Amino acid sequence: MVEVFRAIVAFAFVLGILVFIHELGHYLAARWRGVHVDVFSIGFGKPLYRWYDKVGTEWRICPIPLGGYVKPHGFQDPDEATQEEKSTWLPGKTFHEKPVLDRSIVIAAGPFFNFMLAIVLFAGVFFFSGKIVVQPVAMKIFSNSSADKAGLQVHDTIVQIGSIVRPDVEQLIQFSKTHPNLATHVIVDRNRTQHSLPIVIGSIAQNGRLIGQLGIELEGKPVAGSPMTFMNSMTNAVKETWDVSIKTLGGLKEMIMGKRSAKELGGPLRIAQLSGAVAQGGISKLIYFMGILSINLGLINLFPIPVLDGGRLVFYALEAIMRKPVPKKIQTWGFQLGFALILFLFIFSTYNDVLQLGVIRWLTGHSS
Repeated sequence: MVEVFRAIVAFAFVLGILVFIHELGHYLAARWRGVHVDVFSIGFGKPLYRWYDKVGTEWRICPIPLGGYVKPHGFQDPDEATQEEKSTWLPGKTFHEKPVLDRSIVIAAGPFFNFMLAIVLFAGVFFFSGKIVVQPVAMKIFSNSSADKAGLQVHDTIVQIGSIVRPDVEQLIQFSKTHPNLATHVIVDRNRTQHSLPIVIGSIAQNGRLIGQLGIELEGKPVAGSPMTFMNSMTNAVKETWDVSIKTLGGLKEMIMGKRSAKELGGPLRIAQLSGAVAQGGISKLIYFMGILSINLGLINLFPIPVLDGGRLVFYALEAIMRKPVPKKIQTWGFQLGFALILFLFIFSTYNDVLQLGVIRWLTGHSS
């Protein structure tokens, strides 16, 4: 029960901050471009607490911490609004009457703030605790694999392979993939004692070429390094944000092309579990994890799917090119398809979470 409570609290804390920053981006950009904001809500559902600021924006705290929203004044088109709604519009302060560039800035500001938040969080961790390296830990050794033959054991931490010292999980995977049949050595940390083991990286044929493999199932173990100077922490934070973004998009591409299993796609339950587990490892690891999630939130919102920020930006780009808005019928179809796709991904990722976290086995009393 303690772990469940920790996961819930950490999940609400992490998601609450990420959503607040995302929506703050929309809010500040709207104010900058002269658009009044009617509502700023953190969470969904009936408000638990609400208040109005000096410019008339209603701020809400709601009980369902799975998102939030900012409602710009006059967001809907005039032909969609009732006469009663139109009568409340403030001249010059509505979203729909602003130029397409201003509307694009307001929409793009949410994801932009997520990337900026990631840079700030990473820089803070690097400055106070040092850069976190996700060390590869062996969680499963496949029989007769190169790792098995080399003598690796479950829970070994791989601290060096060939000339790569302290590789992270991604570096280890890439090194093994690009060095099939290479005879080298691997150094592992086993019960705080290091062992050097000779190893020959295995290989499989894939798409007409050899791909190296170790025959090992890995888990990442976050480990902090030495604190950096302010300038180094900022520089490395920008680089880290870029690297995480590229790796995330690369992983998604591999899923789409069938090179990685779609079972790796996680949803809210996985995030909650990871939030609780990472929180147990200390504040610096939790903050680093928040940075990664903030990047993912920014990237997801930039996908060209109607309903998401990226989809709206596509419509605004077409409007700028055609010198007129995309026909309302096409927008409506796009938003309906986009909503269906997002709903499917939510259900699919939650289903993955339920299976991988063993919820069904726990509920039914069966174990595998």
